[in-house]
Amino acid sequence: MPKVSVIVPVYNVEKYIAETINSVLAQTFTDFEIIIIDDESKDRSIEICENFIDPRIKIVRQKNRGLAGARNTGIRHAQGEYLAFLDSDDVWRSQKLAKHVQHLDENPLVGVSFCGSEFIDDDSQPLGIYQIPQNRDITPEIVLCRNPIGNGSVPVIRRAVFQDIEFPENFYGIEEKFYFDDRFRQSEDIECWVRIALTTNWQLEGIPDILTLYRVNTGSLSANMLKQLESWEKAIAKTRTYAPEFIAKWESLARAYQLRYLARRAVRNRDGKAAVQLINRALATNWKILLYEPKRSLLTIVAAYLIWILPRGLYRSLENLALKVTGKNQRKAIANSHKK
Repeated sequence: MPKVSVIVPVYNVEKYIAETINSVLAQTFTDFEIIIIDDESKDRSIEICENFIDPRIKIVRQKNRGLAGARNTGIRHAQGEYLAFLDSDDVWRSQKLAKHVQHLDENPLVGVSFCGSEFIDDDSQPLGIYQIPQNRDITPEIVLCRNPIGNGSVPVIRRAVFQDIEFPENFYGIEEKFYFDDRFRQSEDIECWVRIALTTNWQLEGIPDILTLYRVNTGSLSANMLKQLESWEKAIAKTRTYAPEFIAKWESLARAYQLRYLARRAVRNRDGKAAVQLINRALATNWKILLYEPKRSLLTIVAAYLIWILPRGLYRSLENLALKVTGKNQRKAIANSHKK
């Protein structure tokens, strides 16, 4: 049996999938299987996957179920003690699995191991900025409000965690075991992480390394903003059914953080009107985001209004300067985290 099962959902990613798979095959830790889930992809993605000749690669085909459904299929087929997830347009650094396996092996109470990410563009070029999460003392409210796991290509999770949260359901004409909730086409990650934090005794803990390269999509926010917010609200509603007191206490703050996150995405997509509307709504929902995270909240406010008011060229120059300063400060923080 392999130590790690790497689950890669695939749907219409022919531009990226070879780089993604190669980043797994380049791992210094080699005791793994790769389970590629063909979620009824319409392009050449699976043809590209079939060109890889490695006995550790398995391809599982299914009717389209979305990302949560593809991950669930991967979990059902996985044989490893640890399950790692990699979205098909993202990339891992070569030490990724080795670091997480060591972390989980040495910390038996940790069920979910995660790391930081570096942002890359559509051509795999680094953007010079990072996703640096809180790594320790992760409580359910931190998971709900700030989601330290960050993105779907970050976590490596014990099989035992999924055994603890599985639930039987008949979504497709036959009863199956589910882990992520297939009813969610977005926000399936946060719903699952919160459920782990609230209903099990497993710890969620990060390591200070930047091991995932997360590709930033530059598509229009306005097209999916309402869908994403709606999915997040559905995740809140589901959590309320089994943890009503928890949601009553933290829902307002969590929603404000979610709206601020969407505002930052609007800024990234240079949609000033949406960015201003979202950050104003965030502050109206719970102004304490200014108190708890003043720097990030103020920067979002300033960026939203500048992109709304300034000429595009002038804003782009200010944005490039801000990104350079942010990246420099983040690299210092990463270096300091390794000294502790």
